[in-house]
Amino acid sequence: MRPSKATDHQAAGPSPGPRHAFRSASVDEDVPAAVGRVLEHFLAERVARAAALDPVFAHDIAERVARFTLDGGKRTRSQFVWWAHRACGGTAAGAETALRIGAALELVQTCALVHDDVMDGSRLRRGRPALHTDVSAQYADAVLPAPRTRFGEAAAILAGDLALAWADDVVADTDLAPDPGRRVRQVWSSMRMEMVAGQYLDIQGQATSSHSEARAIRAACLKSALYSVQRPLELGAALAGADADTTRALCSAGRCVGMAFQLRDDLHDVFEEPRRTGKPSGGDIRAGKPTYLVAVARARAEAADDRGALAVLRRSLGNADLSDADLTRVRDVLITTGARDTVEAEIDRLVAQGMRHMGAARLVPQGRRQLHALLHSAAGAPSVRRQAPDASRSEDGMPVSLLLTSTAERASR
Repeated sequence: MRPSKATDHQAAGPSPGPRHAFRSASVDEDVPAAVGRVLEHFLAERVARAAALDPVFAHDIAERVARFTLDGGKRTRSQFVWWAHRACGGTAAGAETALRIGAALELVQTCALVHDDVMDGSRLRRGRPALHTDVSAQYADAVLPAPRTRFGEAAAILAGDLALAWADDVVADTDLAPDPGRRVRQVWSSMRMEMVAGQYLDIQGQATSSHSEARAIRAACLKSALYSVQRPLELGAALAGADADTTRALCSAGRCVGMAFQLRDDLHDVFEEPRRTGKPSGGDIRAGKPTYLVAVARARAEAADDRGALAVLRRSLGNADLSDADLTRVRDVLITTGARDTVEAEIDRLVAQGMRHMGAARLVPQGRRQLHALLHSAAGAPSVRRQAPDASRSEDGMPVSLLLTSTAERASR
């Protein structure tokens, strides 16, 4: 099939005029670096403005937001924006616009992670002290221990707020033609509220000790699937002026792979080494997060009347002082109940379904190849397919794929 808006030659575009700082072909070679250059320029200007406002605020908050955003992270969301824009026939004239929207997403990610660390009580992020921990350490000799902890958390909340405000500034200051501009603003507005709603369902599930598979899928869809993959793809498509059918196909692909992305993250939290994740293993278990992985394990243990497995889960979930030995016992339960294999199979199934959706989109061949690789990489999908006959069903009998679709449809209304 041919792309919806431009030919392959047109997608490469003519040399950009003096207003355009980027060439599409050069950006293709290293999208994260190109987004980084946009961020460096923007953040340098914002930090300078913060310093003029107040040097303490600039040093403690603005500079930390800038460092957090520039250091670490794979910039996956901004890559989805770029390659969706290119795959849908986006021209060289729109290169800088696509990079700016990608940069705005990186600032939203800063907000999400900084706030998430506060809510989860996580002390590490990307192998370094979390922002609230770093602020508390800075004032170790000036503030008493209890107030110092609350001070660090309060500072991190403000830092996250600042990152979100700066993200909105980037979008507001980006020149957009009327129709793409309207579509981008609609997607941007939906994405921000979905992210907050998903985060709330996550902490509400922790507080109420929710064990529902359906609830876990709903929270993960809102918190991660839409925000991490679907909406970035939709933003790139909007910038390129993609037609409705192509946009719909990309959104469906992004929703499936985004869910696989979150399920993979849940597995990594329990089974990966800290040196690879940049944070302690078992954080979700200690926080009592109602992940799909844990919900499946509990449902399987209850169905088998496995009281030993249920006892391990009961005393481990939400136990902030969980030892490494106890975490090993939780891992054993996740394996012996079949929960890990079930989630692995569901990841494979969701990625395959996402690829089928993407196959229906009219895309530029090079962009299609890059999106295909990026989607697989984001989900960490293994090449060998595992089989788990009942992995596609939630505890109430609803297929996960249908549950995911219905959740996304409700979120869009």
